[in-house]
Amino acid sequence: MDNAPNPRVRRCSQKMKKTWLSSLLRGKKNMNNNKNFTIRSLLSTDDKEWLRMRITLWPDHTEVEMRADMEDWRANPKNATFVIVRDNGRLGGFIEMGQRDYADGCDTSPVAYIEGWYVDADLRGQGRGKKLVTAGEAWARKQALQEVASDTWLENQTSIQAHLALGYMEEERLVHFVKKL
Repeated sequence: MDNAPNPRVRRCSQKMKKTWLSSLLRGKKNMNNNKNFTIRSLLSTDDKEWLRMRITLWPDHTEVEMRADMEDWRANPKNATFVIVRDNGRLGGFIEMGQRDYADGCDTSPVAYIEGWYVDADLRGQGRGKKLVTAGEAWARKQALQEVASDTWLENQTSIQAHLALGYMEEERLVHFVKKL
């Protein structure tokens, strides 16, 4: 049995968290860098870049695990992925949106869920992450979903601040327990 952590769980290094938060807090200071970009749905030709970004976001997983998860993710018609395309054609971020039967704090079912959200370090603090979330929320509305939920680690202040800045409300804090039998 494979006991590898689920790549659906966001994991960021401390360095990445601090870098992203400082970029977020600088805000408009970086707005003139790389102005030209688009947000679009993920294409099959994006796999190499998508894999690069996923491994950066979830570094505790191998390339083999990540590729298997990507294949499973794509096979589920209730999932959607949107990407940032730089003016040079390379990708600079992604958001993975899924549907869950329920999410803590939500009143409706099913709900849209931000399963993964990543922006390359050089593009952070420029509103790109917000554009990805906006695309994900638009997708959720098209699915007739009424709520979007997300999660992050208690210590990931960068992600917490980003969610709050986009109008998400903290619902609760939780500690998970497990016992091997």
